[in-house]
Amino acid sequence: MVAESILEAFGWQGHDVQPASSGLINDTYIVVSHDGPHAVLQCLHPVFAAEVNIDLDAVTAHLATHGLTTPRLIRTLDDGRWVTHEDKTWRAISYIAGRTFDKVPSAEAARSAGALVGQFHRAMADFEHEFVHVRTGVHDTAAHIAKLERLRGEHSLPEVDPLADMILAEAQDLPDFSSLPLRPCHGDLKISNILFAQDSMDAICLIDLDTNAMQYIAYEWGDALRSWCNPHAEDVEQPEVSLDVLSAAIGGYASAAGDLLTADEQESIGLGFMTIPIELAARFCADAYEDSYFGWDTSRYPSRRAHNLARAQSQLKLGQAVRGKLDGIEATIHRAFSPR
Repeated sequence: MVAESILEAFGWQGHDVQPASSGLINDTYIVVSHDGPHAVLQCLHPVFAAEVNIDLDAVTAHLATHGLTTPRLIRTLDDGRWVTHEDKTWRAISYIAGRTFDKVPSAEAARSAGALVGQFHRAMADFEHEFVHVRTGVHDTAAHIAKLERLRGEHSLPEVDPLADMILAEAQDLPDFSSLPLRPCHGDLKISNILFAQDSMDAICLIDLDTNAMQYIAYEWGDALRSWCNPHAEDVEQPEVSLDVLSAAIGGYASAAGDLLTADEQESIGLGFMTIPIELAARFCADAYEDSYFGWDTSRYPSRRAHNLARAQSQLKLGQAVRGKLDGIEATIHRAFSPR
């Protein structure tokens, strides 16, 4: 439910407000005027401070100057970047018509999405804004594994403990990416954060830009490939790895990014793909202990813990599948970046 005072702050009294798919974190609504969808209104999860909107404003303005389509922050009538109501932060962004997918529909879509990410990274290469809202440790793999290890020692939950043990064992030899350069990254390139045209597989723009931060390409692309190359949801019992989608995605990216990445960054992409599912499995498993963070599908699972356990199990299996195909994955990535 959206309070009338929030709509009044933007001058939208009398507009229709319709719930939209909110993903895992932010509650999202579509504001509809007499001529159709007008804006996207969001109540931010407490993990995001209100100041994240300062970064969002800077990032989207920068992308726009480079000719990229991007949702823009909408100011309130008194020029505010956000509205605070009952200790919650609300903001509005411009509505862009398009569609999203929960899984990659085709190699064509993967290629277009990869090219869009390449354009995004090239555009952000000269971004000089210092991020105000910094979420520390988002992809600090060692910290996530250490947290799970701590929770495993502090709690005794028969339905969680065996899975925690398997994740911790799989994480023992994950790589360290700290020698790579930090770049401005999207930070959450799951396929549902890419908006596609209504009538084609053309990728239009990146959405959900709250996670923009300085990050390693290994994590940026590792998270993308985790989402794009598994044709199933992140909580399925038997995830898969599509090398066809990977080849198309990295091929599209390389064509747009050109010589942006160093050789070491290119080589880190496959290892990042192996690392991210294990890291995410640890995060889901940790929340199965704490039962406090990730949203959950009430129509399919009896509890947040049950959904988090399914996610953790699926992501562990995905990481193991990537490890088993790592040679082929790395060869595919190398071909994509090789001069023709």
